[in-house]
Amino acid sequence: MRHRILELLYREKGGTVSGVTLSALTGISRVGVWKHITALKKEGFTIGSGPKGYHLMDSQDLLLPFCFDSPLADDADALLHAEAPLKDRIFYFPQVETTMDTARELARKGTPHLSCVVAEHQTRGRGRLNREWESEPGGLWFTLILVPDIPPPMAYLYNFAASLSLSKALEALFNIDVRVKWPNDLLWENRKLVGLLSEIETQADMIRFLLMGIGINVNNTPASASFNAISLRQILGHRVSRKQILKAFLKEFLFQTRDMAPAKIMHSWKNRTATIGSRVRVETHKQTVQGLAMDVDDTGTLLLKDDHGQVHKIIYGDCFHT
Repeated sequence: MRHRILELLYREKGGTVSGVTLSALTGISRVGVWKHITALKKEGFTIGSGPKGYHLMDSQDLLLPFCFDSPLADDADALLHAEAPLKDRIFYFPQVETTMDTARELARKGTPHLSCVVAEHQTRGRGRLNREWESEPGGLWFTLILVPDIPPPMAYLYNFAASLSLSKALEALFNIDVRVKWPNDLLWENRKLVGLLSEIETQADMIRFLLMGIGINVNNTPASASFNAISLRQILGHRVSRKQILKAFLKEFLFQTRDMAPAKIMHSWKNRTATIGSRVRVETHKQTVQGLAMDVDDTGTLLLKDDHGQVHKIIYGDCFHT
């Protein structure tokens, strides 16, 4: 019922809807409408009220499924809607422990390819190597559910395609130079703007589903000193639409993954990376290696030369530019 009220307010595009109208359209009393409006405000939705009724503020920042009813452009739209409309692929939650865990439950129930679990807040968000990920309201926290027809060793390509796509989408939207950092984070002027984390579940020798958790600092104020984080609002000096970012990313990601040739994706990714040529420290569960990032090959492996001249081939880990 609360989402129905939000949808009715959203359709007015900032206009006022009277309590009488909301009561008639929802079938509940005006007192019931008021109670739901009050609850929505406590959840963080900005709803103005006055003698003539209610109006929704910041409507372009909403992430509920009904906000995604307009099609994506070009031929990518036809591909995306082949199985289900975009609005039927968005699963919205005010709060979850992690979007990754929620997405896993949905994926096991057969949720279609390129579905998206979005939450306003995660109580137990996590990053790489099980580090805590701060996810306060205002950021864009979501997990993609992918059902690719590929063997598990090819899953890494989707990680690189995702960071590449998001880098291009943010540059196109806001004219900012967002660089990718191995293995899959995004940086602005060497400050962390986006974190990515992926998990797969296999069945026999194929991927049952691939989950890609993505956290974007958008309108929040990240306080992580260890990762020197920054948000789009801090970069641009004003709030931006999370819905616009999500739609732009999905469109670009769909375009990039139409051709999953490793050499093509990795070449495009390397053109946007800040890691190659930088001194880095890579932490894994077993060791820490420091040195010069020489290259990333077509398998996604980082080639790092340490201070003794030894070249290490690193498949996974947390990478810090030093």
